[in-house]
Amino acid sequence: MNVQAKTADDDALGARLYWAAADCWTIVLRGLTHYVRQPSNIAWQLGFPLVSVLLFGYVFGSAMSVPGGGDYREFLMPGMFGMTMAMGFMNTAYVVVYDSSRGVTDRFRSMPMSPSAVVTGRGVGDLIGASLDLVVLGLTALAIGWRSSGGVLDTLTAFGLLLLLRFALIWIGVLLGLLVPNEEAAGSLFAVAFPFAMISSAFVAPSLMPDWLGTIAMWNPVSATVTASRELFGNPAAVGDTWIEQHALLMSVVWPVVLTAIFLPLAVRRYQRLSR
Repeated sequence: MNVQAKTADDDALGARLYWAAADCWTIVLRGLTHYVRQPSNIAWQLGFPLVSVLLFGYVFGSAMSVPGGGDYREFLMPGMFGMTMAMGFMNTAYVVVYDSSRGVTDRFRSMPMSPSAVVTGRGVGDLIGASLDLVVLGLTALAIGWRSSGGVLDTLTAFGLLLLLRFALIWIGVLLGLLVPNEEAAGSLFAVAFPFAMISSAFVAPSLMPDWLGTIAMWNPVSATVTASRELFGNPAAVGDTWIEQHALLMSVVWPVVLTAIFLPLAVRRYQRLSR
């Protein structure tokens, strides 16, 4: 009896995992379909970073300096990659609010589907979208003369760290999207995303900032990922002698793991408690 009960439990667990994955993929396909059919959203998501590349690379770039020397555009592009990944959670939150305000989320909750599928499906779908964003930005960077002097493995690792950061921040976006009441409130999240991305080493080395602001920038998760990616790309990194800057590669993994461990369960729990 014990063996039979254990086998039944294993079969039930396997079935739950299968349907959780299947329901998750259904949500992913839905999100990608909307992504393709709404080119205006694609233009907005990519337009801002592309315009920022032109502004900081060509308009402001001549006035920028890199501590220790080096070309500013080589310094800039990993920062642009990191900024795009960091600000992506705002788009995630907006889409979640959009579905909630139109009753789509309630419809999902009334269906016989895995309770975590809507949240995890949104996360996986956004990660695929973020990969496409990086491809476009990478091609733009190559067009303006940026190059990675690191090896193939180091270059792929750098892009992997950037996607890892985006993966962690997705869950913050999902949670915020489930918390804010409407689309207008979701639009105000730009006031949170913008300083989070900007007060970092994305555009300026923290050593050039006032001490208190530089300290905040150093401990920003975006800074760890950007600095680590610069080192892996072989671009100027302008790394100081503080512990957090010297261990950027380690923290570029630690920060996303910690953020995911905190906000993914909170997002799933918030979804399960909607309308209760």
